[in-house]
Amino acid sequence: MSADKSEAVEMIKKLPDDATLEDIQHHLFVLEKMKLGQQRLVSEGGIPQAVMEQDLAKWILK
Repeated sequence: MSADKSEAVEMIKKLPDDATLEDIQHHLFVLEKMKLGQQRLVSEGGIPQAVMEQDLAKWILK
């Protein structure tokens, strides 16, 4: 079984018994976006904290 499939199965097992298909879809969507974000962080690097602090200060002041 692939790692992605194993992760999806484990995530579904943790959902409550009354989870709907929509709940499962949402959780799979979030799992996919998190994995893509982690891969992007590794391949492209992150944003330095100093830059984020400057951006955050601009956003808060608006």
